[in-house]
Amino acid sequence: MKKIIINIFSIFTLLLMVNCQEDNFAFGSLSTPTGLKVSYEIKGKTVDAPNGDGSGKVTFNVTADNAISYRFVFPDGTTENAPSGSFTKTFTKTGVNTYTVVILASGKAGVTTTTTVDVEVLSNFKDDEAIQFLTGGASKKWYWAKDEIAHLGVGQNTAEQIDGNGNLNYYPTYYATQANEKSTTCLYNSVMTFSLVQGQIKFNLDNKGETYYNGAIKGGDDNCYPLDTKGDKVVTLSPSESFVTMNPDHATQTRGTQLNFSNDGFMGYFFGASAYEILSITENRMVVRGVMPGNTSLAWYHIFTTTPPSQATPVADYTKLVFSDEFNTNGAPDPTKWGYDLGAGGWGNSEEQTYTNSANNVVVQDGSLKITAKKEGATYTSARLKSEDKFEFTYGKVEIKAKLTTGAGTWPAIWMLGQDYATNTWPGCGEIDIMEYKGSQPTTIYGTLHYPGRSGGNGNGNSTSISNAASEFHVYKTIWSPSSVKIYVDDKLFHSVTNDSSLPFNKDLFLILNVAMGGTFGGAIDSAFSQSSMEIDYVRVYQ
Repeated sequence: MKKIIINIFSIFTLLLMVNCQEDNFAFGSLSTPTGLKVSYEIKGKTVDAPNGDGSGKVTFNVTADNAISYRFVFPDGTTENAPSGSFTKTFTKTGVNTYTVVILASGKAGVTTTTTVDVEVLSNFKDDEAIQFLTGGASKKWYWAKDEIAHLGVGQNTAEQIDGNGNLNYYPTYYATQANEKSTTCLYNSVMTFSLVQGQIKFNLDNKGETYYNGAIKGGDDNCYPLDTKGDKVVTLSPSESFVTMNPDHATQTRGTQLNFSNDGFMGYFFGASAYEILSITENRMVVRGVMPGNTSLAWYHIFTTTPPSQATPVADYTKLVFSDEFNTNGAPDPTKWGYDLGAGGWGNSEEQTYTNSANNVVVQDGSLKITAKKEGATYTSARLKSEDKFEFTYGKVEIKAKLTTGAGTWPAIWMLGQDYATNTWPGCGEIDIMEYKGSQPTTIYGTLHYPGRSGGNGNGNSTSISNAASEFHVYKTIWSPSSVKIYVDDKLFHSVTNDSSLPFNKDLFLILNVAMGGTFGGAIDSAFSQSSMEIDYVRVYQ
């Protein structure tokens, strides 16, 4: 370990000591910090891995006599204050690299002692796609998604389960803003710019001189206070180690990448955090989560967009009813509105059901359509209805009121597919999943878009939570326009994708209603499963 110790006394301090002895009581004896010692621990370091486990994390511990605070200066241009003398740094340059770290021990009246230490550490974490989304490869501006519900929210951050499947803390369970709720505050003034400069991510927050503070920081209600945020911060990426990453289905709930901002940088709302976990990110939408320092039981959620607030396109709505089925006539579904897919295996995905048009699997009864999956010996039967060649449309509002299935392995879905799928092979034809559900996750609703580059598990999607999807009816909705595709549950927007000419969502699609069993999404089927139904109260399409 290399150490260089430098004692610094300012002329001003010396004059104070000589000529202003009567005032020395204001800061006591001006003793220079001595005995400065630095130790560090590289995470995952072993005999076989002397440079660590690849996380790039190094924990520094500093002590000195007569020191009241410590400061670290890192070679990437970032600095961090650490009054306790302990700080964990994530070094992100890929490979094994040696970093020279400067440590300053501060005494009273600014007297300092300095040393340096060289650290050789391995980092193998990369998320080039996230960097591209953040910066556009050069520079990109982000804004609050003020038109979305829950663009600012807070939820629990503890090891307590939030559902019956071991899932923790991946959405704002305590509070979520309504659209434009903070329009009378300074919150939406924030313009956040991420830039890629010689391989390094820079961040600039332009808040027009005011920042919206969490009430706990200032001791009162959330409010705007003056704060100059000018100047670039350095952003590094590291793997997230949050509770969300411990969930059984964390791959659908978090990207697992953490943004680390230098010098107390933050993303538009000040609650004390300078690290944010990316839950999801696309070219035009980002959802992040940060834990509140000093109250780690709370996590704050932000949603950002690349559309400036002043140019935000109003949510298109459609009011003319052009297609509906209220399911008021008992018997088979209306053949002028619905056809069937028949046969085994669905359309891939290793599903285990055989689709039929039998009344055992699909029937209109007591004012609702019932699609029932059944165990038939060692196999399963179910049904899939579609409006193909009977009702196809471009753009509109789809509302379907439904109650979902029970039982692990059940996979009910309400979705739309491009009518040209026979000649424009999936995912080129486009697919909008208004609702997908796993019986093994009875509180989670998924909404997803599939198109070229976004097939299978890489779909452009999100999820939300409701507590009684299998026992109560809920309205699953999409508003599909030339500018966007928005997906809702009970009028709560939980996923939005910008539509443009590059996507296959500017032509006719048709409706599909089905219950699959097992497969790559439905998962393992409960051995005790016998049957369960998705019940649909109505299907309505407006243009």
